[in-house]
Amino acid sequence: MKRLLSFMFCFGILIFWSSCRNDFEFSPSQGQLEFAKDTIYLDTVFSNIGSSTYNLKVYNRSDEDIVIPTIQFENGTDSRYRMNVDGETGLEGAQEGKFFEDVELLANDSLYIFIETTIDINTLGALENQFLYTDRILFDAGNHQQDIDVVTLVKDAVFIYPSKDEITGTIETLSFDIDGDGVIDDTTTQGRFLTDEELTFTNEKPYVIYGYAAVNTGKTLTMEAGARVHFHADSGIIITDGASLHIDGALSSNPDLLENEVIIEGDRLEPLYEDIPGQWGTIWLYNGSTNNHINHATIKNATVGLLVEGNPNTTTDKLTITNSQIYNTSSFGILGRATSISAENVVLNNSGQSSFAGTYGGKYNFTHCTIANYWNSSFREYPALLLNDYIVDENNTVYVNDLTEANFNNCIIYGNDNPEFLLEQQGDVFQFKFSNSLLRFNNLNLSGNGIYDFEDSTFYANNVFNEDPDFEAPYDNKMRIGADSEAIGIGSSEFTVATDLLGNPRSGAIDAGAYIHTTFNE
Repeated sequence: MKRLLSFMFCFGILIFWSSCRNDFEFSPSQGQLEFAKDTIYLDTVFSNIGSSTYNLKVYNRSDEDIVIPTIQFENGTDSRYRMNVDGETGLEGAQEGKFFEDVELLANDSLYIFIETTIDINTLGALENQFLYTDRILFDAGNHQQDIDVVTLVKDAVFIYPSKDEITGTIETLSFDIDGDGVIDDTTTQGRFLTDEELTFTNEKPYVIYGYAAVNTGKTLTMEAGARVHFHADSGIIITDGASLHIDGALSSNPDLLENEVIIEGDRLEPLYEDIPGQWGTIWLYNGSTNNHINHATIKNATVGLLVEGNPNTTTDKLTITNSQIYNTSSFGILGRATSISAENVVLNNSGQSSFAGTYGGKYNFTHCTIANYWNSSFREYPALLLNDYIVDENNTVYVNDLTEANFNNCIIYGNDNPEFLLEQQGDVFQFKFSNSLLRFNNLNLSGNGIYDFEDSTFYANNVFNEDPDFEAPYDNKMRIGADSEAIGIGSSEFTVATDLLGNPRSGAIDAGAYIHTTFNE
């Protein structure tokens, strides 16, 4: 009986409380909505690739609960946009995500509208390779109508992707000679070989690659000046045995636009993704690939920028890279394995492990390069520069290979850790030398003995240790050196390259690194 009385008492209070409120009495909107933005700019997207989700906050500043009779796109069901209003998708069928009725909004409250798009540029009648697509979100109609503009720049592109079996959903994988024994090996790597018609990347349209685009034996992939190459997640390029990669960028007149540079990055164009590491895989120069050269390229946001394997003893270097930048790699900027690399005017920065790693021996010659690491996204195990002459397999068996050359002349090797170079020797042949370079190494446990004896002219000559390079903004990959840099004038004319990365002539006293010093604009 007590429980019944208690229930009736509470029920009575509930009825009394409800009868004193008019929460469910909504008045029609009178055009008094306020908005956090007057225009929604969806960042540039590629044709047929979905955008990120953008949001608009809508406010009811009045003291009355209101109902918005309709929220819709001006282009109706033909709109290439879609929206979600506070978790609701709107009317079913063709109007889903396009049309909403009787949207309630409490007094002094707000709601979120989320907007996305996927646009096929070929349906827009675009005459150029890009098209500005616009629409409006309409709130109510007639005299009370309010609106917000929605704008997206859509770019056309050349899409390269593996085939997919429509019945099983199986995606094409690559088969090629991985180990150089003359036998074709099956892999689980999704991708396909480029056709002859696809072997030249021009600057007419961007290229968007899904999976790995492979270059077959005897073929050369050429990227012309101004080409733009974008990779989807877990994608990249593979240069197989007997194939070559030629990246032929050129000096740009505008260092901000880099109009003649070949730019290689992920396929998300939103500013949020501009500097996110690990968005795609790698450019993989397989054992047996030959005559690879890269000039005036920017490679960013990969897992490994360049993975270079094998051919350490050929008469010409496996890879020649000049006037290029590689940064924001989640693992390595350049990872060499028993290979040969020649580099001039190259900047490497911001890598989750090492910016340059020459592993399992090989031959490496770096001149006027800035090898830095200002990674701050997580703990990193390795310094900016790593050299070793061995590998360890899954059975903990150690295999040694000669490091026949590793010369770093007129370079800067620096970062936000200490030391910023590490030498790991297992075999008898471990030839290296640092000359006329600015180096960060201040480890009392290592320096002064063995391969870290900085007084031994066989390995070290005319270097400066642990002084400030005065980088412009290293955490933002701006690696020019300022007027207070200790790299100024420490280089040697014996090793000099005529111009720096920006085409400025080197004359008089020679600065170390990829850039001559400058005065930064405040």
